[in-house]
Formats: sequence, structure tokens, C-alpha cells
Amino acid sequence: MQLTRFTDYSLRVLMYLAYKGETLSTIAEVSTSHAISESHLTKVVHQLGKLGYVTTLRGKGGGIRLARAPQEINLGEVIRSTEESPNIMECLSPGYGEGCRIFNVCRLKHVLRDAETAFFHHLDGYTIADLVPPATVKLPFATGSDKIIPSVS
Repeated sequence: MQLTRFTDYSLRVLMYLAYKGETLSTIAEVSTSHAISESHLTKVVHQLGKLGYVTTLRGKGGGIRLARAPQEINLGEVIRSTEESPNIMECLSPGYGEGCRIFNVCRLKHVLRDAETAFFHHLDGYTIADLVPPATVKLPFATGSDKIIPSVS
């Protein structure tokens, strides 16, 4: 299974904000740190806000930060909520069946469903806090002033 860029960027934003703690960050800062387009990150942050992972403060002195403690943000939950379809194959989607001639007798879908279940069970054992180094660890710099979190992709 390959995660979408949207999920990758979502995880990068959450990890970055977790590393920054209560300090407000900006989309521009995250964009520069990860070399990701601001317009892409704006969409990501908007969705993360709607999902309750990020708080956004508008206006002068505004910014973004985590809406909850990093140890309360489950990795499996984030991936399920940011992926269009967390299914490994289309046939695992609810209501599927008409698109495959062997659907009713296929054993592959059961093997893949078990693999998918194991994948998410493993991710459910981690939180964003597990992915972030302690604040005492100096991270690489993107521009000489912004700390970055390594890519998860």
C-alpha cells in the first residue's frame, strides 16, 4: 500500500507541530522547512483543522498548532482519515462486487483484508508523539533558520 502525498504531508505537518510544542507555526514556515508548496499545505492544514488535529488562529500573530497533545493523536486514525480509501484493493471497499467476475469465490480478498487489518492494527499502536524526536535533538535546517522533520515517505 502506498500512502498518498496528502497523507504524507499531513503527517509531516503534525510531526512538525508536535516538535514545535505550543509555539505557533505558519504554513510558510512548514512549507520552507519541508520544501512543499504552500498551496498544497494550505489544503492539508485546512483538512487537519476540520478533522480536529490542528487549531488555526487567523490574523496578525496567528498561526497553527496541534489541537491536542501529540500522544493523543493516533497514527492509524490520522491515516484512515486522510486517505481517500484506506483499502489495499478496490474489491475491499464496501459495496464492491459487480466489478469482478470472481468476487463471490475469490480467496485473495480475504488474505488482503487480513493484511490490511494487520497494517492498521500496527499503526494504531503509535501516536504522533512516537514519531517526534525530543526537543533536545537538533534537526537538519532547510534554510539555516528553520528546523525540519525528516520525510516519512
